[in-house]
Amino acid sequence: MDESIQKLITIIIPYIKELNSIVWGPLMLTLILGTGLYLMLGLRFLPFRKLGHGFQILWQGRVGSGTGDITPFNALMTSLSATIGTGNIAGVATAIALGGPGALFWMWCTALVGMATKYSEAVCAVHYRETDEIGNHVGGPMYYIKNGLSSKWLWLGTVFAFFGAIAGFGIGNGVQAHSVADVLHSSFQIPTWITGLILSILVGLVLIGGIRWIAEVAGKIVPIMAILYIICGIIILALNISEIPKAFELIFTHAFTPIAATGGFAGAAVWAAIRFGVARGVFSNEAGLGSAPIAHAAASVNNPVRQGVIAMLDPLIDTLIICTITGLVIIISGVWQTGIDGAPLSSAAFEHALPHFGSYVITFGMVVFAFTTLLGWSFYGEKCIEYLFGVKSIIPFRLLWIIVIPIGAMGDLKFTWLVADTLNALMAIPNLIALLLLSPVIFKLTREYFTK
Repeated sequence: MDESIQKLITIIIPYIKELNSIVWGPLMLTLILGTGLYLMLGLRFLPFRKLGHGFQILWQGRVGSGTGDITPFNALMTSLSATIGTGNIAGVATAIALGGPGALFWMWCTALVGMATKYSEAVCAVHYRETDEIGNHVGGPMYYIKNGLSSKWLWLGTVFAFFGAIAGFGIGNGVQAHSVADVLHSSFQIPTWITGLILSILVGLVLIGGIRWIAEVAGKIVPIMAILYIICGIIILALNISEIPKAFELIFTHAFTPIAATGGFAGAAVWAAIRFGVARGVFSNEAGLGSAPIAHAAASVNNPVRQGVIAMLDPLIDTLIICTITGLVIIISGVWQTGIDGAPLSSAAFEHALPHFGSYVITFGMVVFAFTTLLGWSFYGEKCIEYLFGVKSIIPFRLLWIIVIPIGAMGDLKFTWLVADTLNALMAIPNLIALLLLSPVIFKLTREYFTK
């Protein structure tokens, strides 16, 4: 059976690679960065001007202030639970391993313009959300396409929901489960099937309670784990503070110039730095992907802009802080030149900086981050399936989600990353088109809110 699956994977990999090269080609990168830049300019750099206001609203958002299912704070934590995952550890490592240190610069670019994209997604999600037949607030790209654009665009919402439902099993399930299983096996020799089984049981126990339980778990775990990870990273950087200027020099230099092969590193052209930096940046903060607005649509707020200024903090926390810390540790350590890839590269970098302790930071971080991502993305996929087939499809989807976790844990890392990467682009395209078409509404709602 295993041989048959392996043969099938070998046959279809070339076709997926071909599709991946098309959807992640120059047009896609231009669409992601261009949409974010257009929204940033249209909002007159609001994410930068109103950053303090965003944190103020977030603090107030611990208690709901309108109709919705979860507090605005927990909506952001649910969104962060899905974004702070393997992308911050394995994703950054993969970007640097394949694109060189310059890839981190392009990850920053996706985060900076992504703040405007995330803001716009959340504004649309709350403004055009609905209440389903069991009383839950539902929203996201499929709903703001359906309710915000003319009927001729309705197919676009269906396309997003279709790709979103499938993509969840890659970015939010298979990649997460495999990365945890991989790091636990390399650190403690725990069989991958045992890790997959335990993860599926834990996720299943939380999914019983739906979005409210997911939000409660995320609201408690995500802030604690993120703070602990940041503290450990800062300690490492403080111990190697003299190496930080050299790391930044490598990042900025090789964002625009090729880097030669050295040691186990195969070398990388500028295009590789851009391609893997943007792709892994989107994988990490999901700005433009259309996933986060599904969570923000459930927030109990009385104005969509209030949730938007909270949502724009996501790329700041996820990429500009957490991913930067991971990336700097990897570059400073020098292990990115050894040919190691994924989570083991991050683990080797932290272990190099903090002997006998650093690898456990990555191991524990991977387990917790991936677990919360499994929860967050289960909700995203569930809402995509509900849009397509109604509330009756929710329970079967949850069961399938739990079953796939052990399969992902034992799967092939390169194949899983390839599929997840491709599906990310396919679900991002309908969402980015919708944001561009709805940009006049976004700008109008923003002006009205801040004028008042």
